[in-house]
Amino acid sequence: MVIATIADIVGSRRLADRADAQRILDSAIADVERRLPLAVEPLRPTVGDELQGVYARLEDALASLLLVQLTLPDGVECRFGLGIGPVDAFESASGRLQDGPGWWAARSAIETVHAKQQRAAPSARTWVVASPDEDADVHTAAALANSYLLARDQLVGGMNDRARRLTLGRCLGRTQRDLAQEEGVTQPAVSQALATAGAAAVIEGFRMLRGAA
Repeated sequence: MVIATIADIVGSRRLADRADAQRILDSAIADVERRLPLAVEPLRPTVGDELQGVYARLEDALASLLLVQLTLPDGVECRFGLGIGPVDAFESASGRLQDGPGWWAARSAIETVHAKQQRAAPSARTWVVASPDEDADVHTAAALANSYLLARDQLVGGMNDRARRLTLGRCLGRTQRDLAQEEGVTQPAVSQALATAGAAAVIEGFRMLRGAA
């Protein structure tokens, strides 16, 4: 059992420069993997605006994808569908293909988060689905993760560029003083920006995910 992950770019067809958005996303993913290498198979483009990756544990996937969200600048957002279950890979004439219950669950997850964006939860960006053959405890874990993700995505979605940078820095263990020097502002200004954005809950949630290692 692993965490199969499908990502796509929100509103990719409406972007003025789709290729530039892909470059920004690729750079953000590479930066996150350099800072915190958690993926078994890092997210990589497949077809259209989709990317696929694999994580060993749900906690790793949730932590890594949060950092990707915080790294992306205004104007480039992603959706993430996480599928819990076994996966297979095999070679074909067109290259290496991924298959199996984990991927089917990931496809269901990204379709679910897209639907929730349209109606019940416009800020939703991440969803988890366990494959049908997983036991009850795994399905419960997926449901609990989704409850957390709805709140996390709303907080991150409401942040501006600076708030995301500051939250990212704090998640990675940087001090408010260091971040203030980098931003060219005072430490109290950093503290105020983080408080206004509700970043404390996001940062503590990230630390709890990493504490599960």
